[in-house]
Amino acid sequence: MYLHLGNDVIVKISDIVGIFDIENTTTGKNTGHLLDRAQKEGRVINVTYEMPKSFVICMQDGEEKVYVCQMSAATLRKRI
Repeated sequence: MYLHLGNDVIVKISDIVGIFDIENTTTGKNTGHLLDRAQKEGRVINVTYEMPKSFVICMQDGEEKVYVCQMSAATLRKRI
């Protein structure tokens, strides 16, 4: 099964590590470091150019990818 993240981007549900709300999680020190590190290492994929509402962490072929999405975390969870 697959999850559509928006703008023709899909990921395998089995690859998803977590779905997170941007507002609630980016204020935390650890999450901020995770996103900063992923951005510096080029592992962040922006699915939207609008204001992001969530991010999805996936492990694909042993590599961590972070997808920044315009849909809320609750909407993405419902799609699963």
